[in-house]
Amino acid sequence: MGHGQSHSHGEPDPSPQAMALRRRANRLLLAVLVPLTLLTLAAMVLMWPSGSRDGITLTSPYSGAPGATFESGKIQRVVQESCTPGASQDAQSQRGSDCLFAFTEPDKGGSPVKVIINPDVAKSPGINTGDNISYLDLTSSTGAAANKATPQYIFVDFVRTVPILLLAILYSVVVIAVARWRGLRALIGLLGAFAVLAGFMLPGLVEGKPPLLLALVGSTVIMIGMLYFAHGFSARTSTALLGTMFGLGITAVLAAWSTDAANLWGAGSSEASVLSNISGNISISGIILCGLIISGLGVLNDVTIAQSSSVWELYELAPETSARDLFASAMRIGRDHIASTVYTIAFAYAGAALPIMILVMLYDRPLGEALTSAEMSEEVVRTLVGSVGLVLAIPVTTFLAVLVVKATGTKGPVLPAASQGHK
Repeated sequence: MGHGQSHSHGEPDPSPQAMALRRRANRLLLAVLVPLTLLTLAAMVLMWPSGSRDGITLTSPYSGAPGATFESGKIQRVVQESCTPGASQDAQSQRGSDCLFAFTEPDKGGSPVKVIINPDVAKSPGINTGDNISYLDLTSSTGAAANKATPQYIFVDFVRTVPILLLAILYSVVVIAVARWRGLRALIGLLGAFAVLAGFMLPGLVEGKPPLLLALVGSTVIMIGMLYFAHGFSARTSTALLGTMFGLGITAVLAAWSTDAANLWGAGSSEASVLSNISGNISISGIILCGLIISGLGVLNDVTIAQSSSVWELYELAPETSARDLFASAMRIGRDHIASTVYTIAFAYAGAALPIMILVMLYDRPLGEALTSAEMSEEVVRTLVGSVGLVLAIPVTTFLAVLVVKATGTKGPVLPAASQGHK
């Protein structure tokens, strides 16, 4: 594990004493991290889900009736007509208002088909000519074909492949252009993180594995892979990883306590209701607990690597700085980072919960009652738990980085430990 940063400013090579101290510090970090990594990997192997879905009864909303198929196409024009074509005028007047239809050209070819649009979609976001949509084709379904009053083509969703793909390409280009190879490695590491999430954590939750242990093991594996892959094997990365593990531990303890103490059970969530009814192995509170830990990974990684790097940069600017002053300087940066990161977490969760917040506002409930309600309590707890974990991770990471940087710095003379302590 090297320093992880090259210097081309003409500094002399580190002295033999500095190299020896650096190797000793790296060995110390490895002595802590290697057993932790091996223990995490062993736990991952023991907890690896079987992939079995026995006992799960779930009907997918994307599986149509016998004979029905899902198709896609581009809207040519939008019209408003009677909801029951072919019915008498009296029957039409009794049935109510007209419906919105989109004449859609199928992607597979053929004449445009008349797709009925759901009222909520017609209202927001609306249907326009040129939109790509997916729809259910019921023309070959026995029951629907026999009933001429039933629409034969029903809107399912918008096709968002092109805009999302363009955004993903733009995101990748911007990250790689600014961060270069490190940005590319971070993107690849992100794919690996989602692979762990999809292949280990989600199936484990479905099979009823212990959610706290599952979240800790999966999150630790993700952080080990992402930090080293994106930032390289170096003492500063290892220090950030130790700080991240500490923050994960704090977050996990608080998440386990708050999930039970606040009685979080997914109230008001249609997804939670569906999951609770499909299998006895699935614990909604366990899923919420796991989510509380996972949701803070990105920000936690951000603050620990930033603090570790800050200590190194400050030391390289003034290698004669004492450990006490170095810690104080880095913590001044850390406090600014704490303030901005707490805002980031709060606003990110507020943005995700805007529909719920609007409903709560319209109910005219008192603020305290609204924040502790079943609808908002999960987001409030998520914000508080994540914030406490990352705030406590900053001084711990800074302390560890100061200890290590004194032995692994590459600029200036490295003084013996005794003389540094009296500086």
